[in-house]
Order: sequence, then structure tokens, then C-alpha cells
Amino acid sequence: MEVPLMADLFSRGESPEILFWVGCSGSYDQRAQKITRAFSAILSHIGIRYAILGREEMCTGDPARRAGNEFLFQMMAYQNIQTLNNYQIRKIVTACPHCFNILKNEYPELGGSYEVVHHTAFLQQLIDEGRIRLKEGGSYKGKKIVYHDSCYLGRANGIYDAPRKILEALDAELVEMKRCKSKGLCCGAGGAQMFKEEEKGNTRVNFERTREALDTGAALIASACPFCNTMLTDGVKNEEKDREVAVMDIAELIESELAPKN
Repeated sequence: MEVPLMADLFSRGESPEILFWVGCSGSYDQRAQKITRAFSAILSHIGIRYAILGREEMCTGDPARRAGNEFLFQMMAYQNIQTLNNYQIRKIVTACPHCFNILKNEYPELGGSYEVVHHTAFLQQLIDEGRIRLKEGGSYKGKKIVYHDSCYLGRANGIYDAPRKILEALDAELVEMKRCKSKGLCCGAGGAQMFKEEEKGNTRVNFERTREALDTGAALIASACPFCNTMLTDGVKNEEKDREVAVMDIAELIESELAPKN
């Protein structure tokens, strides 16, 4: 794929419409890389001028701050802020709710104020504006899909409708778990739990959340967070349902249903 680098655009005196913040998971995790490719493909398909930082992008520091290492968080944050400010970045779109939350809500106090948008809200806006056109009678038409609310997208930032409206635009049959929206259950990866062993208990959080999703009878679990995607995928495998039930990001669903260019 031809993905524009911010440094290359800047050297030519050009600026992108958006900066796509890829995040650690979207950069290095093999499964999450597919989400990154899908979102990049959508942007390229509809002709949005975008760029990524590439090697200049550091971790936002979210896991460090959640785990209590404030010093490490501030080191990472200040370096990112310096990079973003040097490029005079105004608008950032990211597919990771953890990156979204910390860039939007916690970077401003350190001198990094930007318009930060999660990719589901961005995609929904593009659909509403007619810039994204979907196939008629696509492969998800009438398919039973359950959406899992990410904690940092939902409870932390109140974004519940955008991903659901996208699924409705695919003509899918949207079903809900009993615990959804503001009462949704965490996938088990938040608060830096993704990177450590779980504490003792009766069951893993992701196993319980996956069972709730499977109980809806949905053939597909939709997520909007690479961490949630990993945890739910592991849960589906644990239930030995991975051949019957897929776990996919909203961007992957949209990318597979894009109408051909005129």
C-alpha cells in the first residue's frame, strides 16, 4: 500500500486533511494491522488527503499512565506533542479508543490540543455526507451482528450511536447484549490489563463478555477497538466457535462493502 508519511508531505509544503494515528496495536499486532490497512484503504478509495507519522509516532503513553508510571507517560506524551506541533497538526483520526481518549482528553493539559476523532465517528460522518457509498445488497444484509462497546469509546466519551449507525447502513440486523452501552462490560484489556496477567478469580473477563455476545446468536461480533478485538477473538476461540463466529472491526466491515468508484 502507498501510505503517505507526514515528513514527506511536510517537505513538499503540503498538509493532510487528517493525520491517521495508527497506535502501537495497529502498527505491530498482526491482527490489528488488518484494521489499519482497512481504514487506510477506505481513505485512499474516497480520496481523503491523509498521512501517518510512521517511525516518528510513539506510544501515546496510555498503558504507562494507567499502570501508574506517570513519569514514562509524560516522557512519551511530550515527545509526541512536540512532533505533532512541529507539523502543525490540527485534526487526528485514530482507530484505537485508548489513543483517542488520551489524545483528546489528557494531552491538552500538556500543550497538545487537537481535534481528535475516533474512526467510527469519522466513518459515520463520511457515510452521512455521501462520501462513502456502500454496495447495494451487500454481504452483511440481514446478517445478525452484535456490537461490543469499548469502555474508552462508550462510557469515557459517550460514543454509542456512530458504530451502530454504520452497522445499520450495512443493512445488518443489529442485536444487543443485555449489558450494552453505558452498562457494557469491559473486554478485560483496559487499564493496562492487556499487558499483564489477570488476578485470581472464577473466570477471565473476556471469556464472560464473549459468552454474552455468543448468547445473542449473532454470526459476527463487531468491535471498534484493537484491544477489544483481541480479547473477544481469544474468547471465541476458547468457546471453540471461531469457525462459526467472526470478530471484525467496523472499518473492516465498511472496507469490504465499498461501492466501486464511478
